[in-house]
Amino acid sequence: MLEILSLIRQDGDPRWCRSVPNWERGPWLETLLGYRRARANPRPRIISSHLPVQMFPKAFFGSKAKVWDKKNPK
Repeated sequence: MLEILSLIRQDGDPRWCRSVPNWERGPWLETLLGYRRARANPRPRIISSHLPVQMFPKAFFGSKAKVWDKKNPK
């Protein structure tokens, strides 16, 4: 999924995917390093997480963020 989102973000140009490691393109939100890296990334950000959806703050769901949940794809 990260590869697909990265390509969409770059209008199909694979150079960014090939030159930037996964952990920089879509850092894990649940680690301190990942959180800091995600905050530093330019918008629109790609953020990865293995946290259950119930652990996200309620404000997150009122935002413009787009979420893909592999257990409940919509």
